[in-house]
Amino acid sequence: MTSLTPPLAELIGKPVHDIDTPALVIDMDAMKRNLARMAEFAKKHRILWRPHAKLHKSVLLAKMQIKAGAVGICVQKTAEAEIMVAGGIYNIFITNEVIAPTKLARVAALTQAVAAHGGQIAIAVDSIEGVSRLAQAMTNARTTVARLGGSTATVIDVFVEIDVGQQRCGVKPGQDVVTLAQEIRKHPALRFAGLQAYQGKAQHLHSAQERRLAIASAVKAVGIARQLIEAQGMKPGLVTGAGTGSLVLEAASGVYGEVQAGSFMFMDADYAQNERDPAQPQFEQALFVKTQVISTHPKHVVCDAGHKSHAIDSGMPKVHAFDEKSGLDYLNGGDEHGILQPSAGSTRLPSLGKMLWLIPGHCDPTVNLHDVMIGVKGGLRTGVVHGIYPVDARGALT
Repeated sequence: MTSLTPPLAELIGKPVHDIDTPALVIDMDAMKRNLARMAEFAKKHRILWRPHAKLHKSVLLAKMQIKAGAVGICVQKTAEAEIMVAGGIYNIFITNEVIAPTKLARVAALTQAVAAHGGQIAIAVDSIEGVSRLAQAMTNARTTVARLGGSTATVIDVFVEIDVGQQRCGVKPGQDVVTLAQEIRKHPALRFAGLQAYQGKAQHLHSAQERRLAIASAVKAVGIARQLIEAQGMKPGLVTGAGTGSLVLEAASGVYGEVQAGSFMFMDADYAQNERDPAQPQFEQALFVKTQVISTHPKHVVCDAGHKSHAIDSGMPKVHAFDEKSGLDYLNGGDEHGILQPSAGSTRLPSLGKMLWLIPGHCDPTVNLHDVMIGVKGGLRTGVVHGIYPVDARGALT
């Protein structure tokens, strides 16, 4: 995990003005309100929530989520899971297919490691070959443990991933789902746990009606898969999926038992464009890139936060406006610079040295660009630094 250099450690208790730029900053008050709203939502709808740690990649924030009521976390990469386990997180779902034997050996080792703490590793599959390779890795791990006199009863939870509209991984909701579930049940070290049914494209449909239609289609696909499994005398298990943009729909479906939303904790400029479903909790923007004006001109100014400080796959960041007169548009200035111009209806330009706050277009990859996140309490104008949160799994891509 990232160790704090003295200048960072010394920031705690200092005013926000003392944070050097560019820096990734969490509004802790807003983030904790988001957490509380998510916990309240899950309790109200009697649904489990397992947030995706690929958002923050932070052991400290994962523990905060579990303390708030999450049943565990999701990750996408084996390396992310390893870092979380090393940090004391023992209930992890790898919501991705892992095929390489070297990676599967690591997954099997993690399964053994968390079992000693009463934890559980889960993983997604979408092929017979994937099941076979996973079973072999688990058998090898059990053999190794047996030689050392340990328990050989450890199992890994396995979810069959179905394609419910994402058109990425997953099998179609037909006979292949049954075949995979039956294959999983053949192996003593594998436990069929249910269905992974994540509709990622729905998260970024800005119209509430479009999202409703997309999730209705996903729910129908899940229903078909469940019926086919039950027809073979098997229990369909837990249905897990859902992201921040659509979680209210999966929760209300009566089919999903667990939601994997992660971005709700920070939010971003892309999610801010979504038409809000009335039933959706009111999540606030809590992640910002602090930047400073380093050059001024008659019609624009330049800040020191370019694309190396924020991801642009979902568009340019938005400049956080504290009032209607301070609207600015962020334009492409390259790797290390941002060009700022007055928004429509505004003529004011900030002065040299002015501190500004950017709302990233996409929170997840933005976090992966930084070593740490700086937590602030008391607001962006007059708050103080409350804590430093290392991005422990930054670059954990394997």
